[in-house]
Amino acid sequence: MLTTKTPSCEQIIDILPDPFAVIDRDYRILAANRAYRHHFGVPAGEVTGRRCHEVSHHSDIPCGRLGKPCPLEEVFTSGRPHRAMHVHFNRNNEEEYVQLQATPILDDRGQVVFVGECLQVRAPLDNDELLVGRSPAFLRMISLLQRVAPTPATVLLLGESGAGKKKAAEYLHFYSKRRHGPFVAVAGGMLGESLSESELFGHEKAAFAGASRKTGLLEAANGGTLFIDEICELPLSLQAKLLRALESGSIHRIGGNEAIPIDVRLIAATNRDVQRWVAGGRFRQDLYDHLSAFPIQIPPLRRRREDIVALAEHFLAAQPGGRRHIPLSSEVIEKLLGHDFPGNVRELRNTIERAVTLAGDDGLSPGHIVLDNGDAFGNERGVRSRPAEHLIQRRGRLTEQMVVDALERSGGHRARAARLLHVSERTLYRFLKRLRAS
Repeated sequence: MLTTKTPSCEQIIDILPDPFAVIDRDYRILAANRAYRHHFGVPAGEVTGRRCHEVSHHSDIPCGRLGKPCPLEEVFTSGRPHRAMHVHFNRNNEEEYVQLQATPILDDRGQVVFVGECLQVRAPLDNDELLVGRSPAFLRMISLLQRVAPTPATVLLLGESGAGKKKAAEYLHFYSKRRHGPFVAVAGGMLGESLSESELFGHEKAAFAGASRKTGLLEAANGGTLFIDEICELPLSLQAKLLRALESGSIHRIGGNEAIPIDVRLIAATNRDVQRWVAGGRFRQDLYDHLSAFPIQIPPLRRRREDIVALAEHFLAAQPGGRRHIPLSSEVIEKLLGHDFPGNVRELRNTIERAVTLAGDDGLSPGHIVLDNGDAFGNERGVRSRPAEHLIQRRGRLTEQMVVDALERSGGHRARAARLLHVSERTLYRFLKRLRAS
């Protein structure tokens, strides 16, 4: 008589193609499949018993203690599955975006005893389109973008000028089912009253004297995505025609009678208070209702200060010869963190590009960081805010709060946290080791 051996937990979860682990309330890994071990470069005998944040985040401190949303804590608290975007480090110590699905594992009384964590690695965009960041505000935004990207829903991006609304729109297009179709962008403020209808809908040769046939933006975006920035700046008359085209799925070129079918996903953006514009009669209520199916707030840079260094180094890498200035010195980091950046990511990018030009063949120093504080080059009157003093002090003993704040600002990256604290990475490692043992 043949007998079969009951498969172990590891054998069962090895069937899953994506990285998967079972984790307890203390963040300890109880089981991990082959894909998980391979992805993070951990041998089979060395993964069980380790804490998940050590393996995936290269951090001795759990996400929750760094002020970041932790899917595991959410599941243990609510008892419901939870999805979120996270930044992990793979086997090559490279940052990557992952879609994390955390699922509760219940006991006989219905209490959550373990969490099953499944990871789906998301390939980043090309360098020119990459959204850079790992702050809690940034990851919340990414989670929403990832959730709506594969759907046909119209998206309204809300945020200050320079915060990255166009990059968010490109991200939505890249991760949508239309990514192989065109991405057409236009600013509503650039469309004057007389030209806007022709730009959006096109015109026939006989539309007016001397005209040749013109394809409009809606037709050019057919099969893809149309991004209209500054949507509130569209004239009221054009707002009605745009809504009619979106609802009917067809357009008429100016001077033409033929109904031209279009299949376009609209993403709109504005830095205005749209509801106030609607109340004031400057924006149509019906168009707002259509656009606001899925609103997403793009956080200003001052709400995601943890991302400033990563963004600055990203912009440096894009400049000819800029990579030689990476990593940034602690003095340059201090100056960047002390500024509010009212112009948001756009202002930071311009600041870095200007700094590279000023530095020339020299090393990048604080003197090359010219901030927009109202003065000319080198005559800075002062910055709008100061970073936390414990992140820039050069002397004195480390405290737990200093280290936690530095790790939070650096997204758990020990080397950058050490630079913020003005200590060596080895010193920070020894402090964390003592903290964990206490």
